[in-house]
Amino acid sequence: MSSLKNNVNKTTEIDIAIIGGGSAGITLAAYLNNVRAVVVEPRTPIERDCSWAFWADSVQQKKFKAATKGSWQQWRLIDHQTEILHCSEKYLYTSLRSADYLAQCERALAEGVDLIRAPAENIRVNGLGGSFTAAGQDYKSAKIYDSRPPKIAEGVLKQHFFGWDIRTKAPISNPHIVTLMDFRVDQSRGLHFIYALPFSDRRLLVESTMISVSLEDKKWYRQAIHKWLQEQNIAIEEIVGEEMGIIPMQSVAPLDENIAAIGAASGAARLSSGYAFSGIQSQISKLAAGISRGHYSVPPPISPLLNSMDKIFTGVLLAHPELGVSIMMRTAKALDADGFARFMLGSATFFDWVKVVLAMPKVPFLKQVLRR
Repeated sequence: MSSLKNNVNKTTEIDIAIIGGGSAGITLAAYLNNVRAVVVEPRTPIERDCSWAFWADSVQQKKFKAATKGSWQQWRLIDHQTEILHCSEKYLYTSLRSADYLAQCERALAEGVDLIRAPAENIRVNGLGGSFTAAGQDYKSAKIYDSRPPKIAEGVLKQHFFGWDIRTKAPISNPHIVTLMDFRVDQSRGLHFIYALPFSDRRLLVESTMISVSLEDKKWYRQAIHKWLQEQNIAIEEIVGEEMGIIPMQSVAPLDENIAAIGAASGAARLSSGYAFSGIQSQISKLAAGISRGHYSVPPPISPLLNSMDKIFTGVLLAHPELGVSIMMRTAKALDADGFARFMLGSATFFDWVKVVLAMPKVPFLKQVLRR
């Protein structure tokens, strides 16, 4: 990583500015070569540490190995009547430590690409570029990309969660199986499930996750986690950390609509599932390849057709929240492990879609299609 030599009170001219150094911003910065660029991010990787999850193929398993916290061949969904267990040799359900990934990208910045550990202020847009101030220095950039988190409007459907990273007093059973969704919890306030990642037989990330319009207070999530752990006969030795988040499940708007948004602010999070990492990686790879050829437009992270299908799904959830558990379980039952991974990644085949559509309750989905 280089350092731009700035003269105080003089404007530094650059080719590309990236506002926000999260998943999308720092990934794009790490791809850039032969340009003068800055990525502006006030927080350190440790300050923004959390868990990112996706299904990794063999290439991705190698690429992200250094930041991988855990990976599993098996995952399950469970309700009061059924347990669906998937096992894949092609796709591993993978959890990354975001701090390790962000730090790895920061270390990989090429000569001429600088990280500024400060907020961008006084942003003024001019065409595809503009000017701003960071760490007391004025910058003028030919192109600006905005990687800051999007606005989340009031009254929209959201996936929101609160989790504990715990050490257990005794070894847990089946540490090789991820619990993607355990619906045997309170469903009175929306679609609710427990998500559990066993990093070892004594280390567990467990989250209470809701899909609803209204958020809950931390006490509610904690009580749900505590009750689930009791029912699994899991005793806590130590709570190592907590994490929480909110993922919009309806269309989002960037903080500044005059700046080209990338990542989550451009719609990279799947509206039906909240998974974003794979979509961001694909978008930024294409964008970086375009920049190297002199093309600066941002590729859509998710196809319009897939977005339309996801909007139908979220529309049904809003109109019929009582169907949420059934829809999720039907989807998992209709597909094998590889098909389910493809479906969640947004790369489902035609036949994957046929299986899912045939498994769905027809009337609610047809009504939602007709409303669009």
